[in-house]
Amino acid sequence: ALKEMVPPTMLGLIAPVVIGFLLNVWALAAYLIAVKVVSAILAMFMYNAGGAWDNAKKYIEAGNFGGKGSKSHEAAVIGDTFGDPLKDTAGPSLHILVKLQNILSITLLPLFLSYALLPL
Repeated sequence: ALKEMVPPTMLGLIAPVVIGFLLNVWALAAYLIAVKVVSAILAMFMYNAGGAWDNAKKYIEAGNFGGKGSKSHEAAVIGDTFGDPLKDTAGPSLHILVKLQNILSITLLPLFLSYALLPL
């Protein structure tokens, strides 16, 4: 499972570097703004969807829609199994991606200004 986490991590590290060197700092700024906006929206969706699936299971376990042991409860357990990691890990990890890319871009900014293929 850890080996499967390497390609997305490398994509998050390589993308701002490639954009900074191949294009210029304005393209990198646009990319970072887009990542921030999309990540915020996606993180809110993940957090709310995970919480909704968790609460749906609790609602069914309280006796609604057939209660425990029903088909709706089985589906809610599956939704909760998927929703908990979505809410607790996937959503908040997008904040780390945004921070990582911003810090990397700020650190390498002098190199981007000096060696970008498309000058300002």
